[in-house]
Amino acid sequence: MVDELPPEDVEAKLEEGDVQVVDIRSPSQFERGHIPGAINVPLSELPRQVDEVDWGDQIVCVCPIGKSSIQAAKLIRSYEGVDEDAHVASMKGGYREWDGTLEEGPSDVDSLRE
Repeated sequence: MVDELPPEDVEAKLEEGDVQVVDIRSPSQFERGHIPGAINVPLSELPRQVDEVDWGDQIVCVCPIGKSSIQAAKLIRSYEGVDEDAHVASMKGGYREWDGTLEEGPSDVDSLRE
């Protein structure tokens, strides 16, 4: 089972600098607006890119409505490159529930790659 964090908890963790947000939408959707600091790893690319990312200890996956992000969290959690003490969750309700600020444009995913 994957933990589902309410958007308010994700926002609080962002303010504390204590979370790695993984947006699994398409690059075009991501560029139109995403959670500040999020990296974009589309769900369809996640199996191929999972070992290219330097995963943190607190990871939250985000999608449009909070369903696909559960699958992504399960995949990330099962990856041996993620510390077994890492907390991997999904944002409950996805972007439709997010009231926080959004930023536009591409992310600097390369900075998180090994």
